[in-house]
Amino acid sequence: MRSLFFDYHRQHKVAIKVARIFNTYGPRMHPNDGRVASNFIIQALQGNPITIYGKGSQTRSFCYVDDIIDALMRLMQTPTTCTGPINLGNPHEFTILELAQLIIRITGSKSKIVSMGLPQDDPERRKPDISLAKSTLDWFPKVQLEEGIARTIGYFEDLLRSGSISK
Repeated sequence: MRSLFFDYHRQHKVAIKVARIFNTYGPRMHPNDGRVASNFIIQALQGNPITIYGKGSQTRSFCYVDDIIDALMRLMQTPTTCTGPINLGNPHEFTILELAQLIIRITGSKSKIVSMGLPQDDPERRKPDISLAKSTLDWFPKVQLEEGIARTIGYFEDLLRSGSISK
């Protein structure tokens, strides 16, 4: 897809900005979007087992939605010569197991962590190099995982209370 954007940019002289966004989470996520943060939060709030794959040792970097929006706004304000791609995400890695444990702790859930077989295509590590975002956009994510997860949990708790998510 990125190649198509750059081809169109070259052929038609249209300004483009390309961002690579890594594991964004936060309020307003769809409860069934299939992302690990929303899956774990819903499972914990409903007292269901939290499903991890393998031992949960694979790492991910989670970036709160407000930080991503800030980065995208900064990217849109750069000169037209700044096309990207620019990686946007949080460079601090957490294991999937650490994420599950954090969510259980913040929610106060009695959910147990259960392990399933690790899919063959599941990457062991996913961490963005945001050095270009730092130098070009003067950007670095500010919201720490614990704070962002707490805000996201609050959003899903409200959805559950309102009946927007079936139990």
